[in-house]
Amino acid sequence: MTKRPRIAVVGSANVDMITFADQFPRAGETIFGNKFDLGFGGKGANQAVAARLCGAEVFMVARVGDDLFGPATIANFSKLGIDPSHVRQVTGVSSGVAPIFVESSGQNRIIVVKGANDALKPADVDEAAELLKSVDCIVLQFEVPLETVYYTIQFAHKNGIRCILNPAPAQQIDLAALTGLDYFVPNESEAETISGMPVRNVDDAKKCASHFLAKGIRRVILTLGSNGSLLATRDGMEHLPAYSMKCVDSTGAGDAFIGSFATFLGEQFPEQEAARRANLYAGLSTTGVGTQKSFYDRDRFDREWASRQ
Repeated sequence: MTKRPRIAVVGSANVDMITFADQFPRAGETIFGNKFDLGFGGKGANQAVAARLCGAEVFMVARVGDDLFGPATIANFSKLGIDPSHVRQVTGVSSGVAPIFVESSGQNRIIVVKGANDALKPADVDEAAELLKSVDCIVLQFEVPLETVYYTIQFAHKNGIRCILNPAPAQQIDLAALTGLDYFVPNESEAETISGMPVRNVDDAKKCASHFLAKGIRRVILTLGSNGSLLATRDGMEHLPAYSMKCVDSTGAGDAFIGSFATFLGEQFPEQEAARRANLYAGLSTTGVGTQKSFYDRDRFDREWASRQ
């Protein structure tokens, strides 16, 4: 029987407000949209949901506001089978929100208002220490304070826990603080922002990955959208092509990759196969609207995987 991984996500929880339109408005322009959707999101929460739907036992460490979205977010975790015992409401602060604008091509633009996510501090990691020491993997993103991210990486490394960082949204960071990581997983634009190097194709991605490896990061996966992903370690690099999909909405595809990859690794698949499986899981997420609502459960994924081998 496949081992069931235990995964903790230390990160963000937002409410997504998604507007669909044929095109993005120009500055000062008002246009009519085609439809609107409201759902639970945040990179941390999305990754937790993807991992849970893939079959992992998942725990969330996060902060939400004392507005109407806070209790609803906690209830959503419970409904999905994600342990919310370390999700707390912060008094006098809004929950995180993410207005998302999606063109008919599937391309999206997102503005994140961090709200209570900014209140997740290193002390909160310490509060959850006993739980975190019991998991197989900790997953992180950049929608919570950098000091908390760095502290959690150190905590994971000290306690021998696999740690995966998705550096999104991208910002300037201290790469030396990431050397305790097991996997650094940016997309093209995030890799460009952090490295200062262009990532327009697979060759660019290889040069950028080499830059991160030279800075002391042990394993890098660059997610490349329709070009799949690049798995880079000190032993070599491999480009893993994407699977053919009809993209409806690419929102959350990166989160689908991270959460599923953490699960497949935890099930003890070799990292190459785990990344290939995550490529497919992420691609499948683009065939539906929204983030968490577009993620496949494990039975649906396994059928798709079997049909494409």
